[in-house]
Amino acid sequence: MTNEQKRAAVLRSVSKPGRYTGGEYGQIVKPDSEVRMRVAFCFPDTYEIGMSNLGMRILYHVLNQTEGVACERVYAPWLDMDSEMQKRGLCLLTHETARPVGECDIVAFTLQYELCYTTALHMMMLSNIPLYAKDRGEDAPILLGGGPCAYNAEPLADFFDIFSIGEGEEALPELCRLYMKMKREGTYSKSAFLHEAAKLKGFYVPSLYEISYHEDGTISAILPKYDDIPKKIKKRIVEDLDKAPFPEQFILPYIETVHDRSVIEVSRGCIRGCRFCQAGMVYRPIREKSPDTLSRQAKCLYDHSGHDEVSMITLSISDYSALGELTDKLLEWANPAHVGLSLPSLRIDSFGEQLMQKVSSVRASGITFAPEAGTQRLRDVINKNVSEEDLMRSAEIAFRAGKGSVKLYFMQGLPTETEEDLAGIADLANKVVDVYYSLPKSERNRSVNVTVSVSCFVPKPFTAFQWEGQDTLGEMEKKQEFLRSVIRNKHVRFHWHDARVSRLEAIFAKGDRRLSAVLALAVEEGVCFDAWDECFDFDAWMRRFEKVGIDPSFYANRQMSKDEILPWDMIECGVSREFLWREREKAYGEKTTPSCAEQCSGCGASECGGELRWCPKRK
Repeated sequence: MTNEQKRAAVLRSVSKPGRYTGGEYGQIVKPDSEVRMRVAFCFPDTYEIGMSNLGMRILYHVLNQTEGVACERVYAPWLDMDSEMQKRGLCLLTHETARPVGECDIVAFTLQYELCYTTALHMMMLSNIPLYAKDRGEDAPILLGGGPCAYNAEPLADFFDIFSIGEGEEALPELCRLYMKMKREGTYSKSAFLHEAAKLKGFYVPSLYEISYHEDGTISAILPKYDDIPKKIKKRIVEDLDKAPFPEQFILPYIETVHDRSVIEVSRGCIRGCRFCQAGMVYRPIREKSPDTLSRQAKCLYDHSGHDEVSMITLSISDYSALGELTDKLLEWANPAHVGLSLPSLRIDSFGEQLMQKVSSVRASGITFAPEAGTQRLRDVINKNVSEEDLMRSAEIAFRAGKGSVKLYFMQGLPTETEEDLAGIADLANKVVDVYYSLPKSERNRSVNVTVSVSCFVPKPFTAFQWEGQDTLGEMEKKQEFLRSVIRNKHVRFHWHDARVSRLEAIFAKGDRRLSAVLALAVEEGVCFDAWDECFDFDAWMRRFEKVGIDPSFYANRQMSKDEILPWDMIECGVSREFLWREREKAYGEKTTPSCAEQCSGCGASECGGELRWCPKRK
């Protein structure tokens, strides 16, 4: 039986075979005569989730625009397909041309979430690629990692050859051109290529950096092995988003995906400074696309897809400086076409009646707000810069517009948190319900539902709280039990995040390359899809840490000192360490920092290649 016959037999025996068939409208397949190198772009999760990722769609488009480069997609096979592949001896294939992943020149993974690490490594195993970089020879592909988790890539450092730090639209084609140039000139060897790649801005080659440790397990030094590679790797950014490449059409899947709609990226960066938020720091400086560009891109996507919804993606859509103009331009063609507008990431303090009316003029989903903390004191600690009055005003606007459902997002376990702060979560939810019933009956919906969703705080690199320890598992679960006891309003539903998942997330978020041992053991034991409840086994993870001799509390629960070398200190995200420490001190003093629209706080982001649009120094 040929490989194609085996593959066809497998597809008949698994759920959702459309995940694996390829051939979708809009996919790119280049003739062999035009190809000098092949990139397998891997998303370490299911097809439905990967196909909804905007970053992967953009970079797929960018790489295929690069002369000589053919980029193909790869997704993690679900459990039934995985089992059949291993049973029948089938390797992982690219989506476009069913090429074995291990035969590509570069195998690139986007790392969006710490709990995708085992899935990425499992995909390597399915591709017959040796797990450890040191065990791969000259004929093996270059393993490249990128995405938000690359800002602390150390837990994966022993497995990957290169990490792309920052935005990839300009960086990845540059890396590919270096590869093709060295191949063409006959100067290529893996070691030579990695050495040259390390000299390019925004590329971290972990094998070229030596990490040493103190007796107490903390890091004593991070040193480059060669004088001609940088001590600090500076992230890459795209300065002008209007000129940045963006696909005119998306690949249209054969099956339903998580986000089955057109997506436009409104801006990058954030003018706010929430002290727990990694994205708000590493994506600085703030850059915006113009309303004309966005409307044109959205209309183009609609014309090529027929999607009846456009979602505007950014960290805080209501901070976009031309939001009114943008919505007007979109509605000019969206209303007649019956296309809905989705506005995620609305801030409580900038949510107005006019915006609500514009969104309500087309189909819109329920309203979601993120107070993050239950009391003003704790909101000041985390620099949320929203008040209870802001929330009540926004809830009233939503209710008057006919909304009967509001979601409120909070975090538990934030630094300096008290029981009073937790009780404030229930109090805020009750007050939102009271706002609904304070309205005349003629202005109310049938009923009101307030969903309170509470996640566990996870300290992240490049935030003001990167030095903090996380609550112990017992403390997190005790706080969840307390919240269950105080949220008693029949109109309020309480959802909470699994504290065990958050603990593992914290371990890998703050971890170093010694964690490679436990990741390798997990993959050897067949672990995959840790981000899925049905696959997550916390007790098994704790047994693995014990087996390899690692204390997970060293990473998750230990508070780091001010002068300690952090595992990610070889990376420069633009925002300075000094600024982050100042923000931490202000947090413990319960002092807030104004947004970039009000005052420049000297975070340093404007020095990393672009100008901070809101920075007063620019005026």
